[in-house]
Amino acid sequence: MLSSHPVDPLADQATPVPGAPDPDAPVRPYPTLSVVVCCYTERRRRLLDIAIAEIRAQLGPGDELVLVVDHNETLWADLAAAHPDAVVCANEGSRGLSDARNSGTAAARGDIVVFIDDDACPAPGALAAVRARCADADIVAVGGAVVAQWDSPAPRWFPEEFGWVIGCDYRGLPGDGSAIRNPIGAAMAVRRDALTDIGGFSTRLGRRGTMPAGCEETLMGIDLRRRDPSSKILRDTTFEVTHAVTDDRARFVYFARRCYQEGRSKAILSELAGTGDALSSERRYTTRVLPSGVWRHRRTPSRVGALVMGFVFTCAGYVSGLVRRDRGVSR
Repeated sequence: MLSSHPVDPLADQATPVPGAPDPDAPVRPYPTLSVVVCCYTERRRRLLDIAIAEIRAQLGPGDELVLVVDHNETLWADLAAAHPDAVVCANEGSRGLSDARNSGTAAARGDIVVFIDDDACPAPGALAAVRARCADADIVAVGGAVVAQWDSPAPRWFPEEFGWVIGCDYRGLPGDGSAIRNPIGAAMAVRRDALTDIGGFSTRLGRRGTMPAGCEETLMGIDLRRRDPSSKILRDTTFEVTHAVTDDRARFVYFARRCYQEGRSKAILSELAGTGDALSSERRYTTRVLPSGVWRHRRTPSRVGALVMGFVFTCAGYVSGLVRRDRGVSR
């Protein structure tokens, strides 16, 4: 029997379900990763081997592992023999973390360069988180979560607000998915073409051996946004690494030295990037995070003292850096 209802010419087409993916939309392929680990000393070899094993377990098709050795021929030969399937290269620039990372970027072939410290280890799923985030072409860099792994229990005097002293997360960081000025260096991922366009990392900043300087990641983040103001730098806490904190970094003398060198690095950064961008996050940190930290730790005088002294040492380093800058001393 013929139906008495009029025939709808679109009746045989699927009705879109609200919120469902568009089947006709182009599929965005996941980017390839070059995981770069910079190293300089045999003393971290055990930690480095653990990190390499975990990185290998998370590499996908087209990904690669790049090991950069900073002016240590013995370590380079050892790693080249032990890891023939990895790209093992020497730092072709000046000694220090900045040019080591630049050498790793030059050797990399992936769409995204993922930097992981030689004393850090990615958690399961960390690299998958980077792939997922960077499938969005608007995201130029991703900062991960860096969890402190203390050799001994953390000192009672150490305040969470100063986690950056040991290269780890600290109280006051934006939450997961939030925009950030720059990642923490132990876990960061950057589009290779963008990083190359800005000239990589400045050798006037960054750690050299045991000299606890920094701010090269900060300048990188500033330059990436200036290159393309529409691009995004986000924090993703599922891109997580554990970061070893040795007992020598748990001493107050290291705390003071690291704060002082951070202040000096900030002075150089202010010269290179301008005070506005260089200290944009620090203003909120000093006016909100530190005062609230004093209130939080009011029942632990040693932590309050560390908060105050950390601020004082950092300011002293900044003033020293300004004086050196005015005298024409580059670092």
